[in-house]
Amino acid sequence: MNRLTTPWGDFGLTRFPEHPRETLRAWDAADDYLLGHLGGTDTEPTDLSGSVVVVGDRWGALTTALAAHRLDLVDAGPLTQITDSYLTQQATRANLRRAGIAPDTVRLRSARDTPPERTDVLIVRIPKSLALLADQLHRLAPGIHPGTVVLATGRVTEIHTSTLKLFEQILGPTTTSLAVRKARLIFCSPAPGRVRTPSPWPHSYALPDGIGAVSGCTVVNHAGIFCAERLDIGTRFLLRHLPHRQGPEHVIDLGCGNGVVGTAAALDNPAARVTFIDESFSAVASAEATFRKNVDAGTAAEFVLGDSLNDIPPGTADLVLNNPPFHTHQSTTDATAWRMFTGSRAALRPGGELWVVGNRHLGYHVKLRRLFGNCETVTSDPKFVILRSVKR
Repeated sequence: MNRLTTPWGDFGLTRFPEHPRETLRAWDAADDYLLGHLGGTDTEPTDLSGSVVVVGDRWGALTTALAAHRLDLVDAGPLTQITDSYLTQQATRANLRRAGIAPDTVRLRSARDTPPERTDVLIVRIPKSLALLADQLHRLAPGIHPGTVVLATGRVTEIHTSTLKLFEQILGPTTTSLAVRKARLIFCSPAPGRVRTPSPWPHSYALPDGIGAVSGCTVVNHAGIFCAERLDIGTRFLLRHLPHRQGPEHVIDLGCGNGVVGTAAALDNPAARVTFIDESFSAVASAEATFRKNVDAGTAAEFVLGDSLNDIPPGTADLVLNNPPFHTHQSTTDATAWRMFTGSRAALRPGGELWVVGNRHLGYHVKLRRLFGNCETVTSDPKFVILRSVKR
């Protein structure tokens, strides 16, 4: 556990799920810079007594510190956290409890929920996806007024000219701070009378031919979904080599994204029951929209928000299909893939199979052999490999 020092106290913070050997912090220099600015380390303290909205908090560091500060304020307005991540919400709840703050004192909302009607202070942690940032600003804009304090933060590598243009176009004039410890602040002054336009998301596109059962189908993508504008090459490779199976079996699309893999499994085997799982609220919404767009209404499907396969009864799955991520925000890590693999083994019945597509250099076969005792290479090309492990 690492401790974050803020103008309102020190907080022990962890990521979620907490791991005894986890070395990655639950906050970084951008969070530290923003909280110091709000608390008045380089200017007058910001009035945080009104309606405060925190968007894109990574692991709850911003929300926890602000919630602690607002305990000392009289008649403070609501504090709302908006995130697209189930893991962020769980980390925030755990860090609030660790700080002695009841989680229900903060309104925890998803990126798909209706945003607050009024925002007096808007705090934005710049996301990796420019589309997600645009969607969030469009959705929040109706609640922004000329007196709203708009402050954003990010690592210098996360803030680009296009980032500043988004704030300019949607909200108003925008400037940046000098870099401190490789982080910057963004200051935006909401322009009075600015015409508010709705978010252009979700987007849809037609899939190409030659990729199996979903050839020519329509994919629906909410903002922030991986490769939302086109089919990524790893998924394309997996779709061309999915196992053809028939009969009433339980198939899981783990880390489903826009749901194209699970939809392909359902179209190939209409008797199957498909479960779509992702930790992104927008991904689960996209997967359901993609499935409903292309599959008969009578085909069984579930759409689950969660981390890995914790909500799946053990020994009930016949097939798990997985294209695991190897980044968590700016960190390269195999922690998520390892949780997905161990969760898959628990969820599979004896004889059930896990199919994984990944970059060849990631070496997933080593982990799968260690966990399952077996790992077969189904096929490969110069960039990707498809692996199959069977639960014995």
